[in-house]
Amino acid sequence: MSSHAYLVDDDEAIRDSLGWLLESRGVACFSYSSAEDFLAAWNPSLAGCILLDIRMDGMSGPELFDALSERGNRLPVIFLTGHGDVPMAVSALKKGAFDFVEKPCNDNELVNRVIEALQLDANQRVAASGADSVNTRISRLTTRERQVMELILAGRLNKVIADELQISMRTVEVHRASLFEKMGVRTAVELAQLLAGKR
Repeated sequence: MSSHAYLVDDDEAIRDSLGWLLESRGVACFSYSSAEDFLAAWNPSLAGCILLDIRMDGMSGPELFDALSERGNRLPVIFLTGHGDVPMAVSALKKGAFDFVEKPCNDNELVNRVIEALQLDANQRVAASGADSVNTRISRLTTRERQVMELILAGRLNKVIADELQISMRTVEVHRASLFEKMGVRTAVELAQLLAGKR
């Protein structure tokens, strides 16, 4: 399933410029001129992330965010905020929004955050696609990688893992990098989250 950025903003100039910016970095973008339009188009199978303006005519960004949350939305949401909207954006973060970016924003920084949100969504979908997929990945690990993984999950640092397994720290790092790649995660936290339902 391909993922997209869903841009919800009632300012046509911003929709055009951000849409072009995202497409120029290889991120497909669908634009909506109102929260109501996006809410009508939303369904649980959408993949990607939402770029959401806080202040819009009609339903506001935070109101849309709440409505989507009630419907079980799992897409990461990045709020686009004007200078005075930061308290509202912080409140949204506490409710589970992915991030907020102040307008006018640094183009590359914004696209980088969108790409991170798309990656988060992809990782969550892989994790949610069921234990089979996780089991398949675990089955690809070598015995040593599994030992390293168990110790990482137990919160051990590389140096302690090296001592416990009587191998060099460099070897631990190699196993760690390899198992992270096979498991499709970038950090120990992501690994723990991926396996949370398995343990």
